[in-house]
Amino acid sequence: MRANHPSKRRRLGALSCLSSALVAAIGLTSPTYAAPPAAAAPPASASVSVMLPIEKYTLQNGLEVILHEDHRTPVVAVNVWYHVGSKDEPKGKNGFAHLFEHLMFQGSKNVGEDMFFKYLERAGASERNGTTNTDRTNYFETVPANELALVLWLESDRMGWLLDHANEETFASQRNVVKNERRQNYENAPYGLVPQFLRAALFPENHPYHLLTIGTPEDLDAARMDDVRAFFKTFYAPNNATLVIAGDIDRDRAKELVHKYFSPIAKGAPPPVATKPDPGDLATEKRLEIEADVELPRVTMSWVTPPGFAPGDAELDLLANVLASGKTSRLYKRLVYDLQIAQDVFAWQASSQLASTFQITATLKKGKSPEQALKLIDAELEKLRKAPPTKDEHERARAKLLSDLVFSMEQVTARANAINSYNQLAGDPGYFPKDVARYETATAADLQKAAADLLPQGRRVVALVTPKPGAPKAGRLVKQTESPAPAAAKAAAAPATERPATAPAIKDPAVAKPAVDKPAAGTPAPKGG
Repeated sequence: MRANHPSKRRRLGALSCLSSALVAAIGLTSPTYAAPPAAAAPPASASVSVMLPIEKYTLQNGLEVILHEDHRTPVVAVNVWYHVGSKDEPKGKNGFAHLFEHLMFQGSKNVGEDMFFKYLERAGASERNGTTNTDRTNYFETVPANELALVLWLESDRMGWLLDHANEETFASQRNVVKNERRQNYENAPYGLVPQFLRAALFPENHPYHLLTIGTPEDLDAARMDDVRAFFKTFYAPNNATLVIAGDIDRDRAKELVHKYFSPIAKGAPPPVATKPDPGDLATEKRLEIEADVELPRVTMSWVTPPGFAPGDAELDLLANVLASGKTSRLYKRLVYDLQIAQDVFAWQASSQLASTFQITATLKKGKSPEQALKLIDAELEKLRKAPPTKDEHERARAKLLSDLVFSMEQVTARANAINSYNQLAGDPGYFPKDVARYETATAADLQKAAADLLPQGRRVVALVTPKPGAPKAGRLVKQTESPAPAAAKAAAAPATERPATAPAIKDPAVAKPAVDKPAAGTPAPKGG
């Protein structure tokens, strides 16, 4: 990958304007959308403004439209976000947002059963899929530029007239697909139910994030076609959606096509979607003792942290890199290299709209003690609470995150999705330069403060997975205990919930398929955990 090239890393670590040079190198700063020159990128000392040129407007039916013009490659990416995720599901309807992701590909009024993908394949689509998480459901296609009209027709037909095609047979078949997906990825996967136990302990029962996006078998079995119709009419209205068109477009022509295909769709009632930050009520340390028919023990600790793009979110991204990104990171060096008790260790800030979670997971070697690993991780965390990372650690983490962020925007498919993410979660589709600035301006002292304030030992959930022959492979919760928070932890500031100054009062990774929501979100979660 280009982001890992040594010369890129050296430029990233040089000066505060390093990201501007990188952005210029991939052509995100050219207001005329011209191809970047063949010459080398500007030196780190050059003054280059970071920008992501966009135009945003709204149709009369409430559909938000965002255009991003880039003529460097003859393709166009269409990315639709419906602002509904598992957090917005009515009680007893867990899994509906994800179920709808499947139903939306089965056909609509003018698109026959299973024809959606066939149309795109014939058009030469390079990307076509959808994902669901706690906060939104997205659908995306990348096609040759001359096929834009086809994609807009397909997306508009299912936005406006899905229910003209969906029937009991389609609903039943896709419900079975989702149930099988749950069995494959959770119930029959090693450590597969640990995320469910963690989520339930992190957030109270009435919290929008208490349950997983995949859905519960009970709610999926109880679902009826009338429930499907009601969910669609409530959440799949144009006034609850944002359409991003990015790439090799003529903006006037794109606007004509958008008006032609989407304006006839009727506006819906304002949907009941949750947008207010909500950290829940975690005020103690909860310990989960889990047995699983697996070979290797595992320890996971999780905290409820500030929402995506709120103060503290970027600092925790950087802190995760200091802890567990690369072989010289603190936890990898201590657990994997020096003591050789773990085979891997990960840390990441999983950013979401209402609240985020910061998680550390170490998979241990056979026979090693989760309790021992927990003490060692706690010792490293305590060091960071008391003293900032070294200059080298800080600069390396910043360079890694900035390079990941910038180069994640290189492909127009990911860029379109990032624009949608910025629009919903930061209130600004052009938030990219501010996103870069978050990592550039965060100091080592800021990282220490984040560790002390946002990762207290007394307000977290610790899961210890012990191998047990005969137990479910996915895990079985055998005991949950709570310890009162120490006085110091009680006095610590609650997770911040303020939004950026530019955002009006408004990022869990995707459950079934990966999504590019928050560029440079840190190290991904280990499989099954």
